[in-house]
Amino acid sequence: MKTLLCLLAPALICLSWSLNARADGIVTIELPAETTTYRQGAGMDLAQNLCITCHSADYAEMQPPMPRKFWEGAVKKMKEKFGAPIPDEAMPKLVDYLTSSYGVETPPAK
Repeated sequence: MKTLLCLLAPALICLSWSLNARADGIVTIELPAETTTYRQGAGMDLAQNLCITCHSADYAEMQPPMPRKFWEGAVKKMKEKFGAPIPDEAMPKLVDYLTSSYGVETPPAK
């Protein structure tokens, strides 16, 4: 039964894609409604405008509280590896927002 399901799954996926294709050949995708918003705070507008173009606010919400270094790496990865349209000058402010809203502040090194 499992093998049959594994064989049929790709065919069913392709069939569902073809059912979403319009007569002019354009495929439409309907995304579910957004259920979460970014937390209030300085820089929320950056996350709302830059991050939500690729993923929902749930992505930040489901992260465990992490230090600034984690958020710096996450923003850098989104920009460099995934092509997120984050201007260089916005990166520090976005990291500040993510750290203060979803992360943990770490004391400066002595």
